[in-house]
Amino acid sequence: MTRSPRTLWVSTSTTTQGGIATCVRTLAATGLWARWGVRHVATHRDGGAAAKAATFAGGLARVLVEFVARRPDLVHVHMSAAGSFVRKAVVCWAAYALRVPVVLHVHSGRFHLFHDRAPAPLQRVIRSTLTRADVVVALGGLMRERLARIAPDAVLTSLPNPVPVAPATRRAPGAAPHVVFLGRIWAKKGAFDLVEAWAKVVGGTAIATPGPRLTLAGDGEHDRARALADELGVGGSVTVHDWLRGDEVAALLADADVLALPSENEGQPMVVLEAMSRGVAVLATEVGGIPELVASGTEGLLVPPHDVPALADALGELLADPDRRRALGEAALARARSEFLAEAVAERIEGLYHEVLARRHPSASPTHGAASVPSVTVTDPDTRTGS
Repeated sequence: MTRSPRTLWVSTSTTTQGGIATCVRTLAATGLWARWGVRHVATHRDGGAAAKAATFAGGLARVLVEFVARRPDLVHVHMSAAGSFVRKAVVCWAAYALRVPVVLHVHSGRFHLFHDRAPAPLQRVIRSTLTRADVVVALGGLMRERLARIAPDAVLTSLPNPVPVAPATRRAPGAAPHVVFLGRIWAKKGAFDLVEAWAKVVGGTAIATPGPRLTLAGDGEHDRARALADELGVGGSVTVHDWLRGDEVAALLADADVLALPSENEGQPMVVLEAMSRGVAVLATEVGGIPELVASGTEGLLVPPHDVPALADALGELLADPDRRRALGEAALARARSEFLAEAVAERIEGLYHEVLARRHPSASPTHGAASVPSVTVTDPDTRTGS
């Protein structure tokens, strides 16, 4: 007898800052949750140590109740590195013990570094956790290769992060260019490199309106960024905001000509995909999964990490040439719509669910009301969309 599916998602809270929460919210809005009977449990949220501990304890209790009382057909676990791995590994091993199929979604672009720096016993736990999952989802081909080196026997596939349909940016002709940085304001994201490059491009004195503007928004070292901009004489053209709500981020991107993200390491940054989906040119570093999203010279410009002169050269090129910015933005928009839209990613996730359940229960897979979804071959060497 067929029935509607029951699925459990486990991740950080959907109100948490960062890419995982954005990914979860985006996929939830596609109808995937409704079709697959998804219940969501948060095992982490922003806040102090006590709040985080309470969230994990309460979330784990809810997960165990779901496993025993509701018996989901599968659990989709969204994992990063470090503490996130520890929390989600507990969930995974509870599922393994109770024979609940696990889709393990690894979001961290630094997961391989977390593994390599861990002591040998923890490395064995990491490897076993990946290997026991029914399928491990990596964000792109490079991350998949890195996970394969950690756990050669794991069943691996790759999916892009999803982006919702968004109105393309349409700034007034002749408006002064606006460069936007969204993310944690600290050295690892290249925030201070960006301020230094900005000073090289706009000169040693502050640019008055209506000259080019640089906006940095996110948590982190705001005072250091402001002090550096003032020290370099560009404080008048640099604005530093705290973390913004989703609607505020959308408004900022709608006013942007360039999205700058000169990080030293990334997975598949949601902010890059969000900018692309709005037709904003991207200036980023050739690290992690970024080159799989942005072809340098086509959808944006990529430079080496922590190379301030190269960053300044690319920034100067974009500030000086509105036609160049427009062409890169249009190409970024076309690629986002063809490869990364949330509905297409949700469809591929459904294909994974069907395959996992078919392998576990060949003759008794639950059904849902959606149209038939083509399966995804998780053992294929390259499942990148568009490859």
